[in-house]
Amino acid sequence: MCGITGFWSNKKSPSRIALKMVQSLRHRGPDSVGVLNSSDETLALAHQRLSIIDLTTTGHQPMASNCKQHILTFNGEIYNQQEIRRKLDSEFTHIKWKGYSDTEVLLNSLKHWGVKKTLPKLNGMFAFAYWNEKNKTLFLARDRLGEKPLYFGKHNNTFMFGSELKALKAHPSFSCNIDRDALAQYMSYSYVPAPYSIYQNIFKLKPAHYIVVKNFGENISEQYCYWDLKNIANNALINKVEDEKQVVEDLDKLLRNSVKNQMMSDVPIGAFLSGGYDSSTVVALMQAESINPIKTFTIGFKEDAFNEAKHAKKIAKHLGTEHTELYLGSQQAIDIIDRLPTIYDEPFSDVSQIPTLLVSKLAKRDVTVALSGDGGDELFCGYKRYFLQKKIWNILKRIPISLRPLFSIILKNFPGGLAELLIKSLPKRYQIKNVKDRLPKLAEWVNHKNFESFYLESISHFKTTNQIVLDGRLDKFKSKNLVNTILGLNDQEKMMLIDILTYLPDNILHKLDRASMAVSLETRVPLLDHRIVEYALRIPLEIKIKNGQGKWPLRQVLYKYVPKEMMERPKKGFSVPIEDWLRGPLKQWASELLDKNRLKQEGFFDAEMITQIWDEHLSGKRRFQNYLWNILVFQQWLNKNH
Repeated sequence: MCGITGFWSNKKSPSRIALKMVQSLRHRGPDSVGVLNSSDETLALAHQRLSIIDLTTTGHQPMASNCKQHILTFNGEIYNQQEIRRKLDSEFTHIKWKGYSDTEVLLNSLKHWGVKKTLPKLNGMFAFAYWNEKNKTLFLARDRLGEKPLYFGKHNNTFMFGSELKALKAHPSFSCNIDRDALAQYMSYSYVPAPYSIYQNIFKLKPAHYIVVKNFGENISEQYCYWDLKNIANNALINKVEDEKQVVEDLDKLLRNSVKNQMMSDVPIGAFLSGGYDSSTVVALMQAESINPIKTFTIGFKEDAFNEAKHAKKIAKHLGTEHTELYLGSQQAIDIIDRLPTIYDEPFSDVSQIPTLLVSKLAKRDVTVALSGDGGDELFCGYKRYFLQKKIWNILKRIPISLRPLFSIILKNFPGGLAELLIKSLPKRYQIKNVKDRLPKLAEWVNHKNFESFYLESISHFKTTNQIVLDGRLDKFKSKNLVNTILGLNDQEKMMLIDILTYLPDNILHKLDRASMAVSLETRVPLLDHRIVEYALRIPLEIKIKNGQGKWPLRQVLYKYVPKEMMERPKKGFSVPIEDWLRGPLKQWASELLDKNRLKQEGFFDAEMITQIWDEHLSGKRRFQNYLWNILVFQQWLNKNH
């Protein structure tokens, strides 16, 4: 795992600038640093290495081919590198290998097969920059699911790229102009969705895409897709696996193979263990593949409502892992908040970033690589919202379109206190928690004419962020037809696919990468092996969901290793009590960042609106922790970075 960066202009590209850029990424790879230039010295490629495979200097980067015509700087792991090496040797008998790193395998693949043919052959997580000296062409590429990040853009006649924005910001030509449209999207989703970044003219390379850059960065291609998940989903609809027994058997084999491949390492390896189905499955399969106890790591919170550590401990004991747990109080988690703007160098406000950072820090004491269970919810229908939003939409879609504006007005103006009283009079199964906070959302949801737009609305915080972000627009992201063109998907399948395309790479994997890399820990996600993703799309919903619960096939695989009764408990998630913190230990910190005069002076937000939201939250009149946390994270990020 590493950090990569570089730049290209029509002037000589001094190595000292590239070195400054890449040293900002030292946390991603503290073991060694390297810089290489093109023959005319207009292009500089740089690399910070975290040594995982082939710890010798033969794995040093940037890596040049024997003929010096091809240069690669690469972040990630290629799990099927041995298979690819054999294919290369069978087709090209003249290759003289220097070592056994996957970097060398990837470089030779790109040299002999080209980018377009190489990318579909790769099983791994990666982001890379590849320079073809003969054609004077630079290629940037990213893995299928978006496990590894890559930013790029052009400022002041200089094309630049990097694993994190801080590398680009280290270049003297970088302009720190905040994109207010991107800010509006952040306020809605708690992250800036690809292909945008928080800065003008700087973009994220989308998962499963590559670009071609020529003529000193004057010509930047569109983002080419090499693994189209929507086409794969379409094909899956006509190639379903209908046999439950076969599904479980196939999934078991795929998962075992993925875990085995991702246990490849020349340094100590372990796993995060929350005690949930996804991480428990990964750990169980790891232990089945190992003759020695696997090292597992869990963060526990003293607040019982947010603590799953005791369940993780039981799973670890049953599987026989070498388990480490650390219990934290609120203050220990709060102390991390000050570091977040540096770690996540654009605004990012998923509160689970805090425990993710803490468990990464814990694991780094003993291992350099950790496997994670992320991805199971999106693939196998695990989130509660997949069930709740379906129920809500089934009600809303029955309302005639002509009457929906009227219903919206009624819901907007319905007294919250009265709504609470009415809900309490209903049978318990029909009661909705915090109904007064949900009424404004329902008022917006009722206006949607299709399920996709409804779902995107339901997972956002602010609908009309232009009302709170001054001069910000929220029309780019939502206008996309992400899944509506795929005929035959039911509503829950649409939600899962939307999340795989957006929420998974831009939130979940972004969070995991930054938190782990902040402490020089490589994380791997075996559930997101592209073969598993493709197979999961072929599993009918009636097999994924049994008795109102998702993840049925995944559960059956886990029950081969862990007793069913040990896993049957309510899911708590990986979160922290932000609502209470904002009224308690974080109140002073938040009040300073939300000061009305400060907000007016900065000029990004409607100060009056934010003041009203803050006052209502403090009084307990409304619950605005998600809205407020988005604002506070941006405010702190702005304070630290500008």
